[in-house]
This record gives sequence, structure tokens and C-alpha cells, in this order.
Amino acid sequence: MKKFFVAITLAILCLSIALSFTVNAQQADSWPMFHRDPTHTGYSTATGPSTNQTLWVFNTNGWVLSSPAVVNGIVYFTSSDKGYFHTSNNNIYALNAKDGSKIWNYSVSAKIYTSPAVADGMVFFGSDDKAIYALNATTGAYIWKCITDGQAEGIPTVSNGILYAGSNDGKLYAFNDSLGMPIWNFPTGGYVTSGPAVSNGIVYFGSYDHNVYALDALTGAKKWSFPTGNVVASSPVVANGNVYVGSFDNVTYALNANTGTLVWNVTTGYDQCVQASPAFANGVIYTGGAFDKKVYALDAATGTEKWTYTLNDGLTTAPAIVGNTIYVTSTLGNKTYALNADTGNFIWSFQTGNYIYSSPAIVDGTAYFGSYDGNFYAIGQTTTTSGSAIPNTVYYAIVIVIVIVVIAAAIVMLRKRR
Repeated sequence: MKKFFVAITLAILCLSIALSFTVNAQQADSWPMFHRDPTHTGYSTATGPSTNQTLWVFNTNGWVLSSPAVVNGIVYFTSSDKGYFHTSNNNIYALNAKDGSKIWNYSVSAKIYTSPAVADGMVFFGSDDKAIYALNATTGAYIWKCITDGQAEGIPTVSNGILYAGSNDGKLYAFNDSLGMPIWNFPTGGYVTSGPAVSNGIVYFGSYDHNVYALDALTGAKKWSFPTGNVVASSPVVANGNVYVGSFDNVTYALNANTGTLVWNVTTGYDQCVQASPAFANGVIYTGGAFDKKVYALDAATGTEKWTYTLNDGLTTAPAIVGNTIYVTSTLGNKTYALNADTGNFIWSFQTGNYIYSSPAIVDGTAYFGSYDGNFYAIGQTTTTSGSAIPNTVYYAIVIVIVIVVIAAAIVMLRKRR
């Protein structure tokens, strides 16, 4: 009988281990900042929505320009009052990702154009009141704010306990994320709204002074800069040893990440700009022009075009790639599209009531994004069974436990007969 109890104990231990793997897998499916990770690949191996069904809609009575973050079942995004004057309707929201119910919101005195970043139990964002804020991610309680010398419209990125964010004062700032203590700042010659990408101890970003910069992530010391032909509002992606970024000179660039030397460049827009931040997956760069209405898939090593897809209007947002599907918004066409990432073939589209400047975040089979129509959307498959579905790993764990118990019981019974 003692051996039987030992077998039961081992079975329970196996179940606990399996469940822990399941929980970790579920937690890993998150989108904690703009373009998902500090390198800004915009890529996830999780599951994306295969249909365009509306799961829920949350109305802000304002403009939703930010790209959302989704962590631990909570979706975060910012919203500003309609119009061009500062009012009290400028908020960051935290909603239940499953049903869109409000958990908390925090108001500031000026417009919020930045996308939030979530790390270390905090959520970070900038505002036109020139401040960069840190709030408790669970409760929305104020933790700290730091004042810049301009409207804080740069997309924040968090990596290794350091928050990087730009400002319209022309500087990129680095702060200790838990204390808000300034570490360094680097001045450029124009606005810094580009979301910095961080990889291998280097932070990369663009400036309205037409340059792409690479700085030491700990000290802010300049490693290199590369001049483009116009404003760089696009956020870089770092992959395959290169930095990929767009410029208002209609060109998408691939630069060597260590030296800043040009690897290739491709004209992917016309008449004004490549504002979209590129995405990277499986050796392919996905980007688009603001007014040529096309999504481009380019070979990341050579810049060779693999396919294009024509949207109903221009693209200024960052594509998201989940598995074998690319999700991309037509800003002026008011649509979000799902396309096959290998071929560019159309899968589905979803129409909103106004412009979409919000890049989608994809978590647990749901696409989250906002619109100029004041709404924040959750799009995906509806649940067909009541209650929460049990992940496959849990089923496997239960089967393993049952098998162990049965074998243990059989061994005990056989030995008793002997």
C-alpha cells in the first residue's frame, strides 16, 4: 500500500509539472509593447484569428491612435479626446481581454499619442503634457513620471529594466523603469517619435532630422548614424544582423546592425513617405507605403520583392505576423486585413468607422486594435462551447496521471496476489 501512495504522489507531481508548463505557455502568449518585443519583429508563433467576427467593442468617446499591449489577460491602450484641443478626456485604459470590461483607467491633462509598454508589473506611456508615466499595471495606481522638454510622443520600449522613449524635444531618453531615474539622454536634430528597438546592447531609432541612430543601450554613447532622405518616423526592426526601417523619402532601408552600412534599399512608396514600421518573420520583411496602398513582402537578405497586395488605401501602421498570417491595417481605408504571409492571398478584412492608426496586437486568437471612430475592437473566433476550454496540455497531463495510477494500482495488486 505504501508503494501505491508513492505512485499517487509521483502522479500528482507529474500533473503539477504539466500544469506549470501549460500556465507558462499561456503567459508566453502576450504582446507587452509596440510590435511585441524589444527588437520590434512584430512576430508571434501563437494562434491568430482566422475569422473577422466581432468579439467585443469598447467606446472611448475619443480617438484611439495607440497600438495596444496585452499581458496576463489585460489589454492596455490610450485614447485622446476628439479634436485638437487639450481636454480631460485623455486616458490610458486597462480592459479585460476576454470581454472588454473596464478594469481601470487613468486620465492626464493632455493628449496621448503613444502606445503603452508593459514590463515588471508596470505600464508606461507618454503624453503631450511632456511627461512619461509609469503606473501599476494591475491597479492603474500612479508610480512615477518624468518631464521631458517637449511633447512626449515617442513610442516607449522596455528592455532589461530600462525604459527608452523619445520626445518632441529631439531627445531619446533612458530611465530606470522601476524608479524613473534618468540614466542618459541623447539629442538629435528633430522629433523622436520612432519606437526604439533594442538588441545585443544597442538601441536603434529614427529621428525627424532624417537619421537612423545606433547608441550603446547602457550609456547612450553613439555607435553610428545613417542619413536618409527625409523624416524617419518608422520604428526599426532588428533581425538577421540588420536594422530595417522606413523613411519619408519613400524608401525602406536595410542597414548592418553593427556598422550602419547600407545593405540594400527599396522604394516602397510614392508621393510622400514610408511611415509604416516593418515586421520580420522567417527571412521576410513586411512593410508598406503611406499612399501607394500596397503591402510589400521583401526578402530580408536582398530586398527582392516576394509579393505585394493592394489595400483599399494607404498603410502607416506596423503589420503583425502570427504563424502564417499577416495582419495589417489600411489607415485611410478604415480596414484591417488578414493575408497569407507566404503568398499575400486575402483571408478576411474588417471595416471600422474611421481611420486606423493603431497597429494590431494578436494574443490568444484575438486581434486587438483601435480606430479614429473612438472604438477599440477585439476580433476573432467566438467560443462555441460553454465554459473555458481546457488546453491540450492539460488533457495530456490528465491522461498521463491516469495511466500512472492504473499501472501503480496493477503492480500493487499483482504483488499482493504473489
